[in-house]
Amino acid sequence: MIKKLTLLFLILFSFQISLAQGIFTKDRLLNRQNHDKKKYRWGYYLGFNSLDFKVDYVEDRANLEVNRQDIVTNKQIGFNVGLIGNLRINDYVDLRTEPGVIFTTRELFFPNIVSTRINDTKREVQTTAVHIPILIKLSTKRLNNFKPFIVGGVSTSINLSSNEDNPDDNSVGEFRTKTNLFNYELGFGIDFFLPYFKFTPSIRGVFSTTNEIVQDDNLPSQYTSPIDKLRTRGVFINFTFQ
Repeated sequence: MIKKLTLLFLILFSFQISLAQGIFTKDRLLNRQNHDKKKYRWGYYLGFNSLDFKVDYVEDRANLEVNRQDIVTNKQIGFNVGLIGNLRINDYVDLRTEPGVIFTTRELFFPNIVSTRINDTKREVQTTAVHIPILIKLSTKRLNNFKPFIVGGVSTSINLSSNEDNPDDNSVGEFRTKTNLFNYELGFGIDFFLPYFKFTPSIRGVFSTTNEIVQDDNLPSQYTSPIDKLRTRGVFINFTFQ
């Protein structure tokens, strides 16, 4: 999945550059010519997210289940909001941070659990997280009022809705996940220099390196014992104003 997303980012970024060079190379009136020459820049962003779980199963499941069916994640569209702090390194490189808050909900469905109650086969994972990335932004040369870029870096997420320390587990309907996550990120976008501000749509993949699963207290568990690792994978679509 990571290799496919990386390849997709590179293809779309190359397409953006070709499109911009083909359409926007005619001389035009430049908006906010000195905007990106400032040492420090500030702004804010609004956006959407779609978070999934990557599930790695334990290698030996012989004593846990006979005919395993993969756990299914029901994704919902979430919301992002935050601030931007940008440090200019040179005309093509910026160091930036984008602290913000993520809101979303995911449902996990367990096909192997046989029950007459539908609540026994699904668990809800709520996320209200403080998200703090440190990113490197690599831009092309400005093309009139457009500047494509790629961006990547690392981040940490603190889930304020986490139930990691909850003494209850799946025996009473609580699927527990960890509070603190570490991630790496990769994305691309285009800066649009408008007369009064710079507007930037971007898309970014977020990949957690933290195993988020909290095993149930009484093992083996139908819910957590088959899971070796549970990690967040997601896409952020942000609209930035500077």
